[in-house]
Amino acid sequence: MTIKHRVVVAGCGGMANTWVDYAKRRDDTEIVGLVDIKKEFAQAMAERKELDCPTFTDVKQAIEATGANMLFDVTIPASHYAVSTTALQLGCHVFGEKPLAESMSDCSDIVRISQSSGRTHAVMQNRRFDPRIRAYRNLIDEGTIGKPGFVGADFFIGAHFGGFRDAMDSPLLLDMAIHTFDQARFIIGADPVSVYCQEFNPPGSWYAGNAMAVCIYEMSDGSVFNYRGSWCSEGMPTSWEASWRVTGERGTAIWDGHGEPYAEVVAAGDQTGKFIRDYERVNSLLPEMANTFHHGCLDDMFAALEEGRKPETDCSDNIYSMAMVLAALESAKTGRKVLIADFMKDALAQ
Repeated sequence: MTIKHRVVVAGCGGMANTWVDYAKRRDDTEIVGLVDIKKEFAQAMAERKELDCPTFTDVKQAIEATGANMLFDVTIPASHYAVSTTALQLGCHVFGEKPLAESMSDCSDIVRISQSSGRTHAVMQNRRFDPRIRAYRNLIDEGTIGKPGFVGADFFIGAHFGGFRDAMDSPLLLDMAIHTFDQARFIIGADPVSVYCQEFNPPGSWYAGNAMAVCIYEMSDGSVFNYRGSWCSEGMPTSWEASWRVTGERGTAIWDGHGEPYAEVVAAGDQTGKFIRDYERVNSLLPEMANTFHHGCLDDMFAALEEGRKPETDCSDNIYSMAMVLAALESAKTGRKVLIADFMKDALAQ
């Protein structure tokens, strides 16, 4: 197969291994350069993965020297804006790790440059590419429980990372909640309208910043999404995929993040006069997926280029998941409900 995608990988830390391994499996893709601010990291990656390509400390230089037409952005979040915009302006498609960027104005700027350059920028939201969450979404989308009115997600894990997360002001919201917020948008097919958030640091926390948060979102389909999260909760951990409950007109859909989703709906027949009605279980059907999580998301990114469409996690869509994060932080700071459309508009005006 002809090589179509000449890839520069920016950021050669641990996560980059997954991206490099995926690219090496594709017959139409070649890694033509590795970039890291510590050149020895890039050189170590080249040796470890048996890549015969040059190494660099500067993204612009790497793209110009190699003739790359695609960039994998696996750098730290603070670098995403500069790395992505540089690559887009040099004519590269960009596939990158979350988050899109660290501010609403930077996120909006990436979307604008992607659109004006005619190049794709897609974000790794790997939790969408799990057959269980797709089965859960299908169960709801097919009308099994009727029109959804409430979406609840619990995320409680005692994560002893050490390092930079322990010193962050808002480690849960800034570093992790994007996954659950993006999942909520995916599950019900709706975007955020407003948010009220309270974040705090409970007794026993080993984080310097706020490691717990409770958020209430109004969504564009009229439902309410309630997020309860903690990164310092010892005992009885939830799945990393969170534990979900969606209630609708006729029943409730459940996914604990471990097993397969299912619903309980009001059973057929006359139930007149019953205080608690009888329910029947409806099991979900898991779709077949060739690849899941990171590789599944990358499959969609590459397929989108072939098919001339936007990837599922295109920056123009992902910006709404980022708005959920950044507006929640604004609400926690001000103690007020934040209207997300106004928040996004104000960020653009700054």
